[in-house]
Amino acid sequence: MLPGTAAGPVIASPEPLSFWGGVDPATARVIDVHHPLRGRCLSGAVLAMPSSRGSCTGSGVLLDMVLNGRGPAALVFCEGEDVLTLGALIAAEMFGQRLAVVRLTPDVFARLSAAPEARITPDEIAFGSEVWPLHRPDSLPLWLSDADRAMHDGAQGAATAQAMRIVCAMARQQGARRLIDVTQGHVDGCIYASPANLTFAETMAGLGARVRVPTTMNAISVDRRNWQAQGVAPDFCGPAARLADAYVRMGCQPSFTCAPYLLDTAPAEGEAIAWAESNAVIYANSVLGARTAKHPDFLDLCIAITGRAPLSGVYLDENRDATRIVTVEAPETVDDAFWPLVGYLAGKAAPDRIPLLRGLAHLSPSRDDLKALCAAFGTTSAAPMLHVEGVTPEAQLLSPAADTAVLDRAAMRAGWHSLNAETETVDLIAIGSPHAALAECRALARALDGRRVAVSTIVTAGRAVIAQAQAEGTLGALERSGVQVLPDLCWCSISEPLFPPGARALMTNSGKYAHYGPGLSGRAVRFGPIAACAEAALSGRAPHRLPDWLTAERTTQQ
Repeated sequence: MLPGTAAGPVIASPEPLSFWGGVDPATARVIDVHHPLRGRCLSGAVLAMPSSRGSCTGSGVLLDMVLNGRGPAALVFCEGEDVLTLGALIAAEMFGQRLAVVRLTPDVFARLSAAPEARITPDEIAFGSEVWPLHRPDSLPLWLSDADRAMHDGAQGAATAQAMRIVCAMARQQGARRLIDVTQGHVDGCIYASPANLTFAETMAGLGARVRVPTTMNAISVDRRNWQAQGVAPDFCGPAARLADAYVRMGCQPSFTCAPYLLDTAPAEGEAIAWAESNAVIYANSVLGARTAKHPDFLDLCIAITGRAPLSGVYLDENRDATRIVTVEAPETVDDAFWPLVGYLAGKAAPDRIPLLRGLAHLSPSRDDLKALCAAFGTTSAAPMLHVEGVTPEAQLLSPAADTAVLDRAAMRAGWHSLNAETETVDLIAIGSPHAALAECRALARALDGRRVAVSTIVTAGRAVIAQAQAEGTLGALERSGVQVLPDLCWCSISEPLFPPGARALMTNSGKYAHYGPGLSGRAVRFGPIAACAEAALSGRAPHRLPDWLTAERTTQQ
């Protein structure tokens, strides 16, 4: 995929890994507590795994590791992979730092995974007594329009030329034969996951980059208006604010939300867009019926600058079919914790393909239920979308060769326990990963019913939702109960002291944050519905008990 020279010990995993939320770029250690490589240091290793998964920000984490000499020696996959490949491509294209990225056949990959060490050159990979030639796959020519070629050749400035070169390089990696117009973008690289994110953004801004399609911005790592009064360390918030400012200078809209589908600018069914942020990509494809690949950080900006994306993946009709049917043994009634749990487990059941979830239509999920489902699914699967039979607009798209899996009550109970630490004492309630919708804010206010919280309770939400909550009185009700509602940040980027330093355990209604939270925060995490989060906020305790729908004997299948 990307030629290079490397040698080192093989660290292999049969399970994909999200570098963002799964690897600490400062130490190169795996921090995902649910991953089999937990605690391993990846620096200098030949990392072999089927693909990546999870966050689009993994490209920035890898870039930072490479630029600071902490990267793996090489990456070896046996499936298609975009996020880490893009990070390696940026390292070579913009900063002259090469990282070999290799894709092997499954049988050779399996043998490599059992080897203690490996050596890679541009022409071959060697391990044990085996030497295998490496061939760059034959790619069909990438057709460029006259306007594409003019951008590529510098007619519209250095930044646009750089962006188009990166778009074309990824198009060739993906096997695309041409590019497609997009109507809007959503950039995820504005989160300060590492100094490399700032380096990239300020480099592009310094070249005079400007987006040419309307482009919203993801949640950032600071409350942009108030961070100086919040006591957050300037050595973190200063660069984080500069990063946000760089994207605004390039013409991005300061929406600062990881739930752009809640904005008035949400795309229509069939609309070709270019979004990053894994939960937003999955929601746009699955629930709205729009079309976007799961674009890595940095590629998102390059597409917004050029208005062009590789015509590949789920932009194409034939790649939107479900190839695995996951039958969910769903109860007759559920609460809001059901949806993130099912999404999380569906991702495990379909880690590398689009699933059709069957057996959920009788529950009539709301769009907020589907929001929670999609976010948790994106944590455990690399797929950019899913279908829900009888619910989502393209659920009829099913491959004749689709295989099957079952998500039964035993699997749900095991999943519930895996997302819940042993502690019953909690001292922080975390709502808003992804950013809370207005309905979630209302539900929390109703559950608190005017009572004052006993432990720190924080909701993160987009500015538009906060304005709606303020206009109707929900924000005031939450604040009178002692709840903090923070704009701009989300739980995936919040830092001390906004994250209470004394907190030792937290509770969340988010399947996404229940997975990433232990590694990101170093705290124990409990997971449950909004009502249970409210009770824990009032008492500081979260008793261990399964929800009624998980202990009910009767299930309904459709």
